[in-house]
Amino acid sequence: MKTEEVNIQEQTKNDEGFANPEGASQENDHLTRLTEYDIHLFKEGKHYTLHEKLGSHTMQYKGEQGTYFALWAPNAEYVAVIGDFNGWDRGTHSMNPRWDGSGIWECFIPGVGHGTKYKYFIKSRHNGYSVEKGDPFARHWETPPHTATIVWDTHYEWNDQAWLEERKKKADEPQPYAVYEVHLGSWKRDPSDTKRFLTYRELAADLPGYLKWMGYTHVEFLPVMEHPFYGSWGYQLTGFFAPTSRYGTPEDFMYLVNALHNEGIGVILDWVPSHFPSDQHGLSYFDGTHLFEHEDPRQGYHPDWGSYIFNYGRNEVKSFLISNALFWLEQYHADGLRVDAVASMLYLDYSRKEGEWIPNQYGGRENIEAIQFLREFNAAVESAHPDVKTVAEESTAWPMVTRPTQIGGLGFHMKWMMGWMHDTLEYFKNDPVYRTYHQGMITFSIMYAFTEHFMLPLSHDEVVHGKHSLIYKMPGDEWQKFANLRAMYAYMYAHPGAKLLFMGGEFGQTHEWKHDSSLDWHLTEYAPHGSIQWMVKHLNEMYRSEPALYERSFEYQGFEWIDLHDYQNCVISFVRKGYQEQNDIYVVINFTPVVRENYRIGVPKKGFMKEVFNSDDKQYWGSGVTNPGLRETLPIPMHGRERSVNLTLPPLGAVFLKYDNR
Repeated sequence: MKTEEVNIQEQTKNDEGFANPEGASQENDHLTRLTEYDIHLFKEGKHYTLHEKLGSHTMQYKGEQGTYFALWAPNAEYVAVIGDFNGWDRGTHSMNPRWDGSGIWECFIPGVGHGTKYKYFIKSRHNGYSVEKGDPFARHWETPPHTATIVWDTHYEWNDQAWLEERKKKADEPQPYAVYEVHLGSWKRDPSDTKRFLTYRELAADLPGYLKWMGYTHVEFLPVMEHPFYGSWGYQLTGFFAPTSRYGTPEDFMYLVNALHNEGIGVILDWVPSHFPSDQHGLSYFDGTHLFEHEDPRQGYHPDWGSYIFNYGRNEVKSFLISNALFWLEQYHADGLRVDAVASMLYLDYSRKEGEWIPNQYGGRENIEAIQFLREFNAAVESAHPDVKTVAEESTAWPMVTRPTQIGGLGFHMKWMMGWMHDTLEYFKNDPVYRTYHQGMITFSIMYAFTEHFMLPLSHDEVVHGKHSLIYKMPGDEWQKFANLRAMYAYMYAHPGAKLLFMGGEFGQTHEWKHDSSLDWHLTEYAPHGSIQWMVKHLNEMYRSEPALYERSFEYQGFEWIDLHDYQNCVISFVRKGYQEQNDIYVVINFTPVVRENYRIGVPKKGFMKEVFNSDDKQYWGSGVTNPGLRETLPIPMHGRERSVNLTLPPLGAVFLKYDNR
């Protein structure tokens, strides 16, 4: 780019000894990567590649190699780049404000290159406030507790083109989504030093193969973006454009994603546009004003998390956030974004008492600016990457979360089915003797299962903070606990919707999740744990291979009750339907430890049925009450159908059947 060079050495000094940025002009003092059109898009909230313009970028200018820096700080009086190249001196390398009122400051510093640590020193024109800030657009940060950002030229040769082409090819087809939710720092640790994290590359040697063996289609990472407090699990971000350096470099994380793709595993990233922490080196009170957040704490401060809420009505903030979303899709080849805490964005009174929030312009509680932002975000993703999926963690009954923006929806592709999760866990906590009084909890979800495109989550949030692990939520002795868990997983995979299970749940992790230690992998050496892991593997494989379990997951035509009213026996039965009738799967689940002999369910036609899955199979540490061979459907009317089939229902067990079409 041919532009003018900044001559820092010739700038005058002010009374405080800082280089004086005043008098910068369009003709003389600016080296810039920003065009007038860039500024126009930025101010309109429509600049979706802002990371290519702001931040630090190495380049050659007039024969000299160096780094161009650009920062949005409209309320600053003085800005300088400080770093290990100038002894962190605030008066050596000042920046120049642009002439166009954009609030962007720029400079080019010769000799500064890849790996240089730096920050911005900002002196505000308000109240004499001054601060050192990390670069909001930095591609790499120091490892916490250090807080400097790092000039970084990312160079990585991807070889996942076959995966990306297949993703694009299948974008509009129904697909199974069996998602394994992972916290990178605690999935596994170095066995010789349990305090040491595995690196991205060490994880790449193990995680992709494990997920492929287990039959998962996708992995979802809790936020990988840089965060100062490890105990936040990544949900309190300072480095929105940088994978955390705890586990390696940006290229190392690319290596992990590439390895996952080459094993056929999609990558979903948790993305947090809902809030950010108050750490001084982060986005809060950035230039001596509430630049990224609202000034009024009734709008800009989150009482639950002690964090700040983005000002979605500020166009420059929208450009920042949507650029960030697209950055992860483009630079890191992510296959999806799971958007955290959407409910907290949609409601102005979220977790607030009367008088602690400000109504919208119509007197309501809806955050109109956040709604518009989410629609613009999803529209931008759809336009740039129509083969990528976005998923909302939204816990209320907000309508049309997964409907297109063109008809007034928010535009997400899927939404976490929090109601299903809550009701299912509450139902299974009950001793079976009491379940007859709570059967509605396990059947109610079908009443709204097709109002949105749902993903069924058994996530990290359900196994922390005294909630117990999934296995210890189950009642009964050890055998019954595992039988209940097996039945719950079978119910989950048979229920309409995509699936998500947090790491450790697949083998019945006994302890609550601890972010500062590894999962208890040694448990898989023992029969009940290894056996349930084996069952989850088989469920994943069946889910992927049986079209009836995923083809119509989001359509009411894909589900039909056989009987939901057998409260006395605590049994439910239903059919999952694909586009071809011969693929239909008949599901019967017994939620009590009593074996049900001669249990009939109504079926539509003559033929023979075979059992294709039984959660009580001995290979899963069950009691072995199965239905071997073929079962003939007889002309005995049942459940409004002309024929029926006789079954033996296992204790605390689920049975899947299909017509034998040979």
